[in-house]
Amino acid sequence: MKRTKTIWIYSLGLLGLLLVLQYGCKKDSSSGSQQNPNAGPDVTDVDGNVYHSVIIGTQVWMAENLKTTKYRNSNAIPNVTDSAQWAVDTTAAYCNNYNNSDTAKIYGRLYNWYAVANVNNIAPTGWHVPSDSEWTVLTTYLGTSAGGKLKATGTTYWNSPNYGATNSSGFGALAGGDRSYVSAFHNIGIYGFWWSSTAADAQNAVDRIISNTSDIVYSINYPKTRSFLVSSPLTAVPEKSKPENRP
Repeated sequence: MKRTKTIWIYSLGLLGLLLVLQYGCKKDSSSGSQQNPNAGPDVTDVDGNVYHSVIIGTQVWMAENLKTTKYRNSNAIPNVTDSAQWAVDTTAAYCNNYNNSDTAKIYGRLYNWYAVANVNNIAPTGWHVPSDSEWTVLTTYLGTSAGGKLKATGTTYWNSPNYGATNSSGFGALAGGDRSYVSAFHNIGIYGFWWSSTAADAQNAVDRIISNTSDIVYSINYPKTRSFLVSSPLTAVPEKSKPENRP
């Protein structure tokens, strides 16, 4: 009788172990299936910031905005906090929105175009600031409602109504606002502005804008003294970066 009881207890324990192992395998399998199949490589800048990336069509884009305070050769980018200086500065500079470094942790830093165009390169090695034509490739691939497909969903980082936001591209665009050429900080939650590397003329450069009330990506020329966000694409795109399904 005692031997039978021992065998019964042992059998229950073995059955429990098998159930745990089976559940664990299912959990791991489920977790893996939820990973983004279009995730690109992670990249680290010279400040040690790590960025995720996403494959969109034939391009690979950072899914987070640049936060670096240095060029890729480790030369410092000046942090200009003074409003009067920013308004007249025509040399490379960065700032944090509202001069609050906590905003950079979420939205990235704001750079004037002179920093974007600097020969020392603001993007990590292997990456670059996108040209106007590269932005056009991205928005053309996404097609109708490209802005909505790029925007993070919800109203945590975009003010209501965050119209049309699906983030089906995985880009995760945030409304990081800007600093104007008269040095006023504004637009967090309302607009996201992203530089291109393309100059429109001596005073202006081409950028892209997404708003909380639209699912369109606008292309506008703004003075180079404005401060906008930077999202960087990979320079050499691997052959595998060609998913068949559109967002």
